[in-house]
Amino acid sequence: MKKLTLLLLSIGLGCSAQQKTTGKLIALDDAFYDYLDKEAKIEVLAEGFIWSEGPVWVKEGGFLLFSDAPQNTIFKWDEKEGITQFLEPAGYTGILPYSREPGSNGLIINNEGELVACEHGDRRISRMPLSYGGKVTVADSWNGKRFNSPNDIVQTSNGIYYFTDPPYGLPEQENSETREMDAFGVFKIDTEGKVDMVVGNLSRPNGLALSPDEKILYVNQSDGNAPYIMAYNVQNDGSLDEGTIFFDATELRKEGLVGSLDGLKVAKDGTIFSTGPGGVLLISSEGKLLGRIETGQRTANCAWGNNGSVLYMTAHNFLMRIQTKTMGNGF
Repeated sequence: MKKLTLLLLSIGLGCSAQQKTTGKLIALDDAFYDYLDKEAKIEVLAEGFIWSEGPVWVKEGGFLLFSDAPQNTIFKWDEKEGITQFLEPAGYTGILPYSREPGSNGLIINNEGELVACEHGDRRISRMPLSYGGKVTVADSWNGKRFNSPNDIVQTSNGIYYFTDPPYGLPEQENSETREMDAFGVFKIDTEGKVDMVVGNLSRPNGLALSPDEKILYVNQSDGNAPYIMAYNVQNDGSLDEGTIFFDATELRKEGLVGSLDGLKVAKDGTIFSTGPGGVLLISSEGKLLGRIETGQRTANCAWGNNGSVLYMTAHNFLMRIQTKTMGNGF
């Protein structure tokens, strides 16, 4: 793939005179301002990407990593250096051309401090120490069939992974000749490496996140005809119940707001910050829409960073952030 020449802009918090901002806050409930100051600004940290995705904050280093799946690259952002290339290839090591999104997507730092990546092109979950090179495959198949294109992933405190596997990274997506599975599943990888499909009836499973007590797994569905956040009760053995619709974004789409339910993160009190129509949606733990961070772009994902109160957002060609009044789960 021919790499895009990036026109990058990097701005520090301390450089308010030069600071580029965008978007606006839309409050639908007074409780919205329990999480964001009325004067909070959406800062543009960098731009010029093709499709920015999968951000994760690296606490030990004090920097952000995120994917650009079309460029097959993971980028790094920090306060001093701004944007630098961190890893290429990031999700596909085969013969090009492959698909529109061959690279990595969702990223996390696992319980051992390794970078875990959902790799579209290599159709696997990988892990890589940050102190030295070398990827290790965590899982690349289920029942002898290769995954479609792993999209997003979380890990529980006891080491279980859950990840989603829609068709977005396949050539021709759901019509790809290389597709081996009938379902677009949600999978579990236990601490012994055993893979199980725990949800098999979603049309486009995408982002996912655990509640603070790890008793609920939220899964976003980026299907315009069924734009739901699903909630699944986690059983003692790590399996999931049949699930319920936690939030329905149909009305937001009818309003003409742009974007799909994609990535999501959870605050320490259980409030959900989910990308969706209109930017990032703030949804109470009871499923009530409180308002949204309107980025002005199709917004793919978000992640907590710094001391846990800064929300970083990957939005189409941009990397953005906003200071919140809450703390992300895991900080």
